Amino acid sequence: MTPQAEPGGRMSAGRFDWAFPYPAQRMPTLADSMVCTSQPLAALAGIAAMQRGGNAVDAALAAAITLIVVDPVMNGLGGDTLAMLWDGASLQGINGSGRAPAAWDAQRFAGRAKMPGEGWDSVTVPGTVATWVDLSKRYGKLPFASLFESAVRYAEEGYLVSPIVARQWAAQCGRVAGQPGFAAAFLESGATPQAGDRFAFPAQAETLRKIAESGGEAFYRGDLAQSTIAHAREHGGAMSEADLADHRSEWVTPICGGYHRLAIHQLPPNAQGLAVLIALGILEHFDFSDRTPTDPERMHVQIEAMRVAFRDVYASVCDPAHAKTDWRELVDPSRLERAARGIRLKAATPQPAQALPSGGTVYVAAADKSGMVVSLIQSNYRGFGSGVVAPGGICMHNRASCFSADPGHPNGVRGGKRPFHTIIPALLSRDGKVIAALGVVGANMQPQGQVQIIANLQDFGMNPQAAMDAPRWRIRDDGKVMLEDGCDRGAAARLSAWGHDVILCKRGDLEFGGAQLVHALGDGYVGASDARRDGIACGA
Repeated sequence: MTPQAEPGGRMSAGRFDWAFPYPAQRMPTLADSMVCTSQPLAALAGIAAMQRGGNAVDAALAAAITLIVVDPVMNGLGGDTLAMLWDGASLQGINGSGRAPAAWDAQRFAGRAKMPGEGWDSVTVPGTVATWVDLSKRYGKLPFASLFESAVRYAEEGYLVSPIVARQWAAQCGRVAGQPGFAAAFLESGATPQAGDRFAFPAQAETLRKIAESGGEAFYRGDLAQSTIAHAREHGGAMSEADLADHRSEWVTPICGGYHRLAIHQLPPNAQGLAVLIALGILEHFDFSDRTPTDPERMHVQIEAMRVAFRDVYASVCDPAHAKTDWRELVDPSRLERAARGIRLKAATPQPAQALPSGGTVYVAAADKSGMVVSLIQSNYRGFGSGVVAPGGICMHNRASCFSADPGHPNGVRGGKRPFHTIIPALLSRDGKVIAALGVVGANMQPQGQVQIIANLQDFGMNPQAAMDAPRWRIRDDGKVMLEDGCDRGAAARLSAWGHDVILCKRGDLEFGGAQLVHALGDGYVGASDARRDGIACGA
């Protein structure tokens, strides 16, 4: 059968089979400056910002703003953004997570086993736009409005939807199709776009212009804020004008842990980056450098360390103003040593992780010639977040899902409180100098993926692309262990014999997350982008 051409002779993208049945070797990129992210158009927008005289912050922001348009499943204007950066002399962190509407109290959610996952009652104040503004004001070189050029063009003129984005778009629509504003925004003609289809969103282009021209004021205190709150009221939401107007990002001091002479930097709670420091702090007491990355004994110990980390983090991490445990106690060296001694070789410890839905998140790593390195992550939480789309294409996240419905839990829901947060940008340093930016997307896969990639880098000296290409394991929400195809022969059988409930998965399963990594070389950088997503490492 001969494929039919569209009018004008153009072949329809829908005629292709967009499956990828064969393993593909992806090479890293080496260059003086670098942007890595999960969608090529966004990475190119970041590089374009550098070529106009911008620095790594400008590049990361241009990429992040463009991702709102070209990867709308995973992040939106109504989401949160967190970041860390090295300015060449010091580390800085910014917590751009929003708070629960002030009117919320425990009674609003009384009787629920868990928090809502859709609708306005799953929405906390979005912090993404404020984070962009604050980063640009403090560190950017280019005018804020200029960072929106690519995003506005793609929203107005359209872009070709990439394969993984198309796959995620179709997978999430069933959950949120009935939410207010969603179908009109993202279900054009009642169907999801296929890979290669052009998608445009002119109303969102106008929203982006307003944010750019007002320096974010329109979003929190102007006409965009007014239309968003009117939408909330119409559909039963409690968010108010004051909730938006009062939002502020918070500059924070990153926290640090070690792994075999490598320092790992994370944002403090309410983010879950503490889980990475706990797991690696336990693994510090083991040496598997003479094994393969997917040796079953090595994976077993990593899994057991991760279970300990999840147990601690899910019990205690919350808005620090409401914490009952000082996070420093959880990474005390003597405590980590005791935890390491408690791991039984070849014997699993049942420790189900907290039930968390699959995440909808994007990550950007950027570095420039001056030595500035940026690690930035932004998220809808689940794909398309709450499903609510306020006027102008403002897709609202469902980050309130991360609160506990138990009012006695440190992370219990309360008005004005930040929820437990899954998104965790990381920086790595050695001898007091930052050498890498790393992020992995995918809810509770984020700390698990970071632990595995960091261990591959440090234990074996693997190059960044190989470190992230290696097959992964994942502790599922119910405690079962997913194992990606390609692990050492017999690994699944041995892990099962030691008590792990193993599920074998094909390569390309999106549950194993997607990573981006920029690492310093002696002169310049090497960038790697995970083949499990659509992305690219782009250099200049």
